[in-house]
Amino acid sequence: MKRKLLIVLGIIILAQGYHLFANSYDEDADIKKRTEARQNENYERAIFAGGCFWCVQPPFDHLDGVVTTTVGYTGGPEKTPTYKEVSYGKTGHTESIEIIYDPNKVSYNELLDVFWMTFDPTDAGGQFYDRGSQYRPGIFYLNEDQKKAAQATKKILQESGRFDKPIIVEITKAGEFWDAEEYHQKYYLKNPKHYKSYRVGSGRDKFINKHWHDQVKN
Repeated sequence: MKRKLLIVLGIIILAQGYHLFANSYDEDADIKKRTEARQNENYERAIFAGGCFWCVQPPFDHLDGVVTTTVGYTGGPEKTPTYKEVSYGKTGHTESIEIIYDPNKVSYNELLDVFWMTFDPTDAGGQFYDRGSQYRPGIFYLNEDQKKAAQATKKILQESGRFDKPIIVEITKAGEFWDAEEYHQKYYLKNPKHYKSYRVGSGRDKFINKHWHDQVKN
């Protein structure tokens, strides 16, 4: 619970002050780190989708145990999709995020705890003012343990009564994950002013505050 509290607080605080971190971002170092992390056999992967990938990335970047995150596209059959193709709904892909994490420091269940609090799990038609299947939420499992964990947390959330609509997030076997163009990676650090305007204007933070306010207070 303490970990989740810190993440929710981080979502709110960072949304208002990403410019504080932007000057310290090194794109070349980040690319190298992502490449090395993917080659490390001691790390594991998770793939989630929660609408605009710009907004899903920050909470995980600031979670202890997460080594790297990469925004991209998955869920469709097309090879090497581009942002223009995906964003215009010309593919079966959805914007998503790949997380490389150290299982000795953070569990898959803890990643799920954070994931569920970053978007609207009752909206299958997109997220906030991003509409279309290319913004549909989803959990893409890479093994049976992840599948079972995702199904269990979805059931718990549905039965909790936190939302008055069904939890519609699909849980499907992961296919290939395609990296998004580099200018999308760590967008909140590269373009903090636009990111803040977009995030607040979309209503995402208002939604999170409304449905998870008890986690912030406790």
